[in-house]
Amino acid sequence: QVQLAQSGGGSVQPGGTLRLSCAPAKFTDDTFCLAWFRQAPGEERDGIALLSYTGKAFYDASVKGRFTISQDSAKNTLYLQMANLKFEDTAVYYCATSKGICTWRVEDFAAWGQGTQVTVSS
Repeated sequence: QVQLAQSGGGSVQPGGTLRLSCAPAKFTDDTFCLAWFRQAPGEERDGIALLSYTGKAFYDASVKGRFTISQDSAKNTLYLQMANLKFEDTAVYYCATSKGICTWRVEDFAAWGQGTQVTVSS
């Protein structure tokens, strides 16, 4: 069920940068984790970046050091800044929010964005 609106994405060459946005994404009395997942063709949806209400961020090893998750509380918007993109980053990216603490499990996230395609090609 789509409840969050995503923007950004597109096609980029290896080594390029992109930024994804997702709104409304905010911490409330029942939202404690904001996250980005991605799903490549034929594969499962995997978590790549989590942002806890405490301000702590968690990253999957595949994106750590290249991607940055952040939130603008004034705009209620979640961002994923992606740098040094690689071919293997090609996927549909989803934002999500959770009522519980941050986990990597898809089933723990209740609200989802519609997904946006990111393609890395030369």
